[in-house]
Amino acid sequence: MTPLFPTIAAELKSIVGVRGFLDCPEDLVRYITEWRGLYRGSAPLVLLPSTTSQVAEIVRLCARHGIGIVPQGGNTGLVGGAIPHSTPERPQVLVSARRLNAIRSVDAANFSITVEAGCVLANVQAAAAAAARFFPLSLAAEGTCQLGGVVSTNAGGTAVLRFGTMRELVLGLEVVVPDGRVLDSLRSLRKDNTGYDLKQLFIGAEGTLGFITAVSCKLFPQPRSVVTAWVAVPSGGAALHVYAAARDQLGDDLTAFEFASQFTIDLVARHIAGSRPPLPNTSPWYLLIEISTSRIDQSLESRVQEFLGRMQDAGLVTDAVVAASSAQRDALWRLRHSMSEAQKKEGASIKHDVSVPVASMEAFLNAATAAVEELIPGVRVVAFGHLGDGNVHFNLSQPENADAAAFLARWDEISHHVHAIAISQGGSFSAEHGIGALKIGELAHWRAGVALELMRAVKRTFDPLDIMNPGKLFASDS
Repeated sequence: MTPLFPTIAAELKSIVGVRGFLDCPEDLVRYITEWRGLYRGSAPLVLLPSTTSQVAEIVRLCARHGIGIVPQGGNTGLVGGAIPHSTPERPQVLVSARRLNAIRSVDAANFSITVEAGCVLANVQAAAAAAARFFPLSLAAEGTCQLGGVVSTNAGGTAVLRFGTMRELVLGLEVVVPDGRVLDSLRSLRKDNTGYDLKQLFIGAEGTLGFITAVSCKLFPQPRSVVTAWVAVPSGGAALHVYAAARDQLGDDLTAFEFASQFTIDLVARHIAGSRPPLPNTSPWYLLIEISTSRIDQSLESRVQEFLGRMQDAGLVTDAVVAASSAQRDALWRLRHSMSEAQKKEGASIKHDVSVPVASMEAFLNAATAAVEELIPGVRVVAFGHLGDGNVHFNLSQPENADAAAFLARWDEISHHVHAIAISQGGSFSAEHGIGALKIGELAHWRAGVALELMRAVKRTFDPLDIMNPGKLFASDS
């Protein structure tokens, strides 16, 4: 470690006070280890500021001494984007948003909420509900993930079809930029044409351009009528036809359109206590469809039942069940949100977060499945995701009784093949989890040229010293 670091560390600690730092190795483990164990980093110090001014002081001091800053929210990411990699030559400190957790305001009349970056997503949802409003972003990790991280990764979740990604939900940001100044763009306006919309640069930037300290977001009327259905379909092509018909016949009330394979459901039933398949017979694919409206609509369920009946008559649906209570609805969503956890318990997995045009989903699944089965005989495909916005988590579980380390060693090779298939279908190799450290090489390969040059130019302009989340998105020497 640079000889100056102990002195600098003492200054950093004095900024946040005795409750605002961790430096014992056993206390750091939860911060430097990724959720699924793929990344284990290192850092001499974790800082937990409680105010924006403290974050600004930390950034100014680190900028002065060339110390890297790794922003972290709930540490629920899947690409190593919030894991520090400190070295003696280039020390990094992790700055957690955990204590920046105030709900600053809820403006029911303006349908907006302003919260600090460390607010857990579920708490933001609850604060909106307490004001008879609705914050629509929903993720499997919503009880742990924090809003600053959700914004920094432009998270999507299960309601993108209706409400868009986080980018569409953000009205304003407060950000500490890499020289320690505070960009105060924390307004709740729907219209503000005053030059460049700077907040958009920080959404999805994964902490490489600044540290988000607070967010102002859109709210919506609360759903008053909700219908949730679990649907079995005979093929991927049938799923696409049902989706198109649902958009056409159920209109803007269609909120979510999720899908999963039979093997994925088998894993949930095997590993998640209290889980059971909603339908008695197996099926190649399942859909989780939700329709909601802010109106009190007694006819909504009958409309959905009639729709499903028409789909069965057309041979596109083989069976379906509609939740008859909020408890049954929660059980269906718990099944959906448990898929990643279930796969983790099955053994080693190689994961892909890709998107393709919705109409190309079946072609992608067929081509990618054939490719990985040829490359790794016995590999088990765990495919699920958000059919309504073309995002599939095309995950692979190791062959039974295979060596986990040998399987994981082929991650880059296998992923490049899968990503190539997605790109050939007009898709993306990173739909909602970001680049982080995992996909730096893929970004350099698939976005080479003008797009990557402009991204690097933005990074150099905002952060010429490369102190903000170094080694994420781009290699540190780019």
